[in-house]
Amino acid sequence: MFRDAVLVLGKDLRIEARSRVVTNQIAPFALLVLLLFAFALDPDSGVLARATAGLFWIAVLFSAILALQRAFGIEATDANRDGLRLSGLDPVGIFFGKCGAVALQLIALEVLLFLGVIVLYGTEVSGPGLLVLTALAATAGVAAAGSVYGVLAAGLRVRETLIPLLLLPVVAPVLIAATRAFEAALDGQTSEGWPWVGLLVGFAVVYLILGTFAFGPLLEET
Repeated sequence: MFRDAVLVLGKDLRIEARSRVVTNQIAPFALLVLLLFAFALDPDSGVLARATAGLFWIAVLFSAILALQRAFGIEATDANRDGLRLSGLDPVGIFFGKCGAVALQLIALEVLLFLGVIVLYGTEVSGPGLLVLTALAATAGVAAAGSVYGVLAAGLRVRETLIPLLLLPVVAPVLIAATRAFEAALDGQTSEGWPWVGLLVGFAVVYLILGTFAFGPLLEET
């Protein structure tokens, strides 16, 4: 299973390295979202500073939708999904490989976006340990949930619009918990952020377990 996961992860990352969709399209889109928020909110009133954590995670979720559409869209052409089913790879390995590839891309985007909020919003970094663990737990949850709903919508013609409709309501707890944890870290009140990290870890564990059992049947059905 782990060997298959590494194979799928490597395949997706090589495809991304050659196509550069994340670097040429998704990353500029995410930075543009941050820039538009900066224009829409008055930085002089302090609203932008107070909303930094929420705006950051909204940009991350929008980017995650594009990354997931890309991750499952690359197998929608030339019967690639049929080849994946017939390859003999363990479905659990495929699930974890997909999750890992999406998560690594999201982590890279989060680093870029965090640098963006520092430059654009004047955010001061505090509580780095809480920030890092929040980002890792939230990313794992989004990648796992996105992989489950991504394979569910992958075989449909309306997958580009269906993935956001399926995913955004589900990851609302991730948005809330990650925002609260980031707010606590940036305010220097790290003790208030750890319970939210626990919620993020629980969400990630639930969807990793769900994907372990459901990904194979969903892949066969779609």
